[in-house]
Amino acid sequence: MYRKLILDNGVRLVTERIPTLKSVTVGMWVNAGSRDETPAQAGYSHFIEHMFFKGTETRSATDISREIDALGGEMNAFTTRETTTFYVKVLDQHLPKALELLSDLFHRSRFGSKEIEKEKQVVLEEIRMVQDDPEDLVQELHTSLMMGRHPLSRPILGQEATISQVKREDLRKYIDIHYRPQEMILAVAGNFDQRQLEKMMARMFGTFRPTENGEPRKRWPPEIHAGTVIKRKALEQVHLSVGLKGIRAGHKDRYAAYVLNSVLGGSVSSRLFQEVREKRGLAYSIYSFLSGYSDGGTITIYAGTRASEVERVLDLIRREIRKMGARGVERAELRRTKDQMKGSLMLSLESSHSRMNKLAKDELIAGSHTTMAEMIAEIDAITASQVARVARELFEPGRLAITALGPLTTSQIAAMR
Repeated sequence: MYRKLILDNGVRLVTERIPTLKSVTVGMWVNAGSRDETPAQAGYSHFIEHMFFKGTETRSATDISREIDALGGEMNAFTTRETTTFYVKVLDQHLPKALELLSDLFHRSRFGSKEIEKEKQVVLEEIRMVQDDPEDLVQELHTSLMMGRHPLSRPILGQEATISQVKREDLRKYIDIHYRPQEMILAVAGNFDQRQLEKMMARMFGTFRPTENGEPRKRWPPEIHAGTVIKRKALEQVHLSVGLKGIRAGHKDRYAAYVLNSVLGGSVSSRLFQEVREKRGLAYSIYSFLSGYSDGGTITIYAGTRASEVERVLDLIRREIRKMGARGVERAELRRTKDQMKGSLMLSLESSHSRMNKLAKDELIAGSHTTMAEMIAEIDAITASQVARVARELFEPGRLAITALGPLTTSQIAAMR
């Protein structure tokens, strides 16, 4: 059963009680991510996520880890370009203790100077790890190409220069400006007592106020750029990213876009997987995915192949994009993909953690809850003509963004450009 409550300070509490489960997952979502940073703040959102786990007024970092382990639970966090999320998953009987721990991290984290200096090195190693992972690195370069100078183009982890210079007062000021009650959602899914939960949430999260008035957040839609970026690197493979303009999260055509992505490269039965890997053996990894933001989106295809086959793989990708842009998908593909989407959807929402994620995203995107039945009905309502229209709008071969990383020759670089 779904319920929504707005606490006295403006924090939104969205819940879904599922009595058949023995677990409960609580997520604290802040509607602020890397796109909300200035260039001088690059990486602050992610760094703050780390610091919340580095000790409170009453608990050390070790204490935090031991307490959640003693409950047999999981506590973690993640940062995206638009949100920062802290979550805890425990057995239903441990919910009060888990909430107290989450509240302590949020309200009483020390942000000690020594811990900040130590964590700088951890985050710098994380940034270097991306530089050593070609699949991650090519995606980072590709996002920068497609988003241009827009804040969405910046790496979530930030830059070495900004992380090296960060200070405690910088982080506390960022929190005061961006961690405002009206920009926060508490999402809870699993087995719990609704009345007791609401009382605990009001007591633990319903009274805080920001201590500083800052400039209101400003977001503006990205312009998606075409073009080519090529970076030579001594690797065993060439790593390719090919991108197109997509659609924003919550768009009326999102389910049709999901169909296009699934048919193109979103599954092992997709056209690209079958053509490039299964029929020709040109790649081990090839796939496509959608990235949807509050005001824009992209479609990205990734492939890793040997240098001698780069042009061939790129030609096959271009061919499928042209074909789908001109013809959409076949009716048999549409039927198969709709069944696949419904099955994946139902399986993906079997855990309290996935239900918590959906609750929060629904609230962030639409301010309301979408039931499973409503989502299934949306998928059933997709038509071949709708998919064809969306394909014509999105699959423009002349608007491709291409990023390549690896041991490319001068002639290959010239051909790609």
